Amino acid sequence: MQFKSIKPTDQSFVSYLILSFLRIVLVFVPQLGYIHPDEFFQSVEVVAGDEYGLEVTRTWEFNTTFPIRSMAITYFGMKIPFSVLRFVSMYTSYYLGINLRGSYVTLVFPRLLMVALSFVNDWSLYRICRSYGLQYQFRLIILASSYVMLVYATHTFSNSIEMALCSLLLYIVSDCMIHSNTIIYQQEFLEEKYRQAQRTIERVRFYKLKMSLPSHSLNKCVLMSTLCVAGVFNRPTFILFGMPLVFHWLLRGMGTKTVSFTDFNVRICVFFLSAIPSLVLFIVVDSIYYGYLTMAEIDWQEIGINNFVVTPVNFIRYNIVSENTAQHGVHPFYTHVLVNVPLLYNVLGVLAVLSLLFMIYRFASNEYTSLPRAQSFVGLMLSAIFFPIISLSLINHQEARFLIPITVPLVLLHAPKLQVGLTTSYPFKTPSRVKNFLYHYFLGPAVSPKYLLKLWYTANVILTLFYGFLHQGGVYQLAEYFSRQGDVRSTNVQIHLVTSHMYSLPQCLVGLPSTETLLINPNNGQKYRRTKQFFLYEYGSLELEQLYRKLKLLVDVCEMRSISANQRYRLYLAIPSSLSEQLNDIFQNRTAALIKHSQVRVFYPHLSIEAMPKVFGQHLCGINTDVDELDDTCPIYAQDDEQNPFSVGRLLKQFSSVVHQFGLILYRIEVRRIK
Repeated sequence: MQFKSIKPTDQSFVSYLILSFLRIVLVFVPQLGYIHPDEFFQSVEVVAGDEYGLEVTRTWEFNTTFPIRSMAITYFGMKIPFSVLRFVSMYTSYYLGINLRGSYVTLVFPRLLMVALSFVNDWSLYRICRSYGLQYQFRLIILASSYVMLVYATHTFSNSIEMALCSLLLYIVSDCMIHSNTIIYQQEFLEEKYRQAQRTIERVRFYKLKMSLPSHSLNKCVLMSTLCVAGVFNRPTFILFGMPLVFHWLLRGMGTKTVSFTDFNVRICVFFLSAIPSLVLFIVVDSIYYGYLTMAEIDWQEIGINNFVVTPVNFIRYNIVSENTAQHGVHPFYTHVLVNVPLLYNVLGVLAVLSLLFMIYRFASNEYTSLPRAQSFVGLMLSAIFFPIISLSLINHQEARFLIPITVPLVLLHAPKLQVGLTTSYPFKTPSRVKNFLYHYFLGPAVSPKYLLKLWYTANVILTLFYGFLHQGGVYQLAEYFSRQGDVRSTNVQIHLVTSHMYSLPQCLVGLPSTETLLINPNNGQKYRRTKQFFLYEYGSLELEQLYRKLKLLVDVCEMRSISANQRYRLYLAIPSSLSEQLNDIFQNRTAALIKHSQVRVFYPHLSIEAMPKVFGQHLCGINTDVDELDDTCPIYAQDDEQNPFSVGRLLKQFSSVVHQFGLILYRIEVRRIK
């Protein structure tokens, strides 16, 4: 593997600064895109509920009987900053009238913490390049222009934290490798000079020089072990990403005269011993958080084995059962290699897979001399990329975000190909007409960079817009809408929100006080809890016919309560606008229906993969979608347009219909009153 040195320019540094500034700006915009529920329900939702006392949804992963998510990293990385923000908010609200606890701050503030953490990846890549004399300007530009950094790394995923920890560990290991190689080379050189020396004074001088060399065998062992413990408690899959890196750290210098198998065993023992303090700290933090260990038990020294919980062990116990992981989705074993890697890294992902196949071909052809050494820099990067990919492919549940920790080694190894071409020389042994055609029109250094860079930037721009703003983009706007409504906080009105064909709504963005918190009346000292006023019903991708029956049943229950207990209510339905036509038909076909729906608001942009927009449908002619109004919708194909399928009016209506389907509609569901 050859790396072509390219002279750095000021323009490349400016380009990287612009992309880095864009990463920060996109957090403040903010990004409306909602990639996966885990970005809220494994971090922000839990922390906001604990720190602000908000009404939130605590998923099964945080139950006290069998917790599988550690709160140690989240506590130090997010709960403490939220505590500081809550303290500052008291003064800004009192003196400046600025509330720092709204939906916007709840969304943006944790993402600011994540974007600060994301620059650990940039720094690690820069330090590795400087250590090995590699060109870093272009690699930094490729890293900063990746939508993985612009979107995934700035969202509150535990995978984003895992990526930063893996990048930092990669830098530490690569730095230790080159440091050890330098020291070992100097030791062997001085030992050779010592043996060749004829005079005693020369032997003494070489001996002193050899003894003055710094130690390297256990270099940064404590830092590495602590980092690995933090990574495992953040996500136990860190084992798969960190294992090849730690193995290369243990393998440094093996096969030379100065490093023996004894050094390998000593490194293993010291590494595990160095991990004990951080391991105990993380176990204690989790045990206290989940209530297994209390301060009273510590004071009375009544502590046993049942007072501790090891969340990574619970995580592994749960995920090794294929039936458990199948509940979250079953994917073929090749999903990571053929789908997720190209989806995350497009051109670079394809190049990485092809390079692996090419090395396998060379290995099968007995061309061992052309393969990278196991202890080399390229061997380290290859193992950091493909060992976790292959290992995670053995699990039946596979998501693209699981692979983002391989970003830095992938960019380090393959980014130069986007600038210098796929090959710097003729790659084939024997020429032929087909091989010459491939080289001159696709593989050669004069051709391939022209289209590779364009594909890279185009794909990342499209995916940034898709995952950053379009995908499930109406969910945050829906939560913000209800957080601003006074009726939601009214004690006289109950709000019932039904959602369908969209991701789970993070209730922390609505900002309602928790109904589980026990309060004390300052006047009489009586304890009480707030009455629940906001009810959320999430039905996933339920068929609309069944959804209609759910709405009808819910209306009946609310009407009975309004009569018996004089309880006022409002019922809403949030659904992708691509399903509005089908929903209108269902309401209209119920001739004896007792409920009706009227449009309140449409949140743009929004796209649910579960309800893709239809090219052929109805055009929304008005805002109100109550089926009593016959002019609410009209067909795209008007009678005047039947003769000319490509008329301007018909094309405009069709375009308008498609655009209107990229939204999230909020309906008001009411009883049809007889006038």
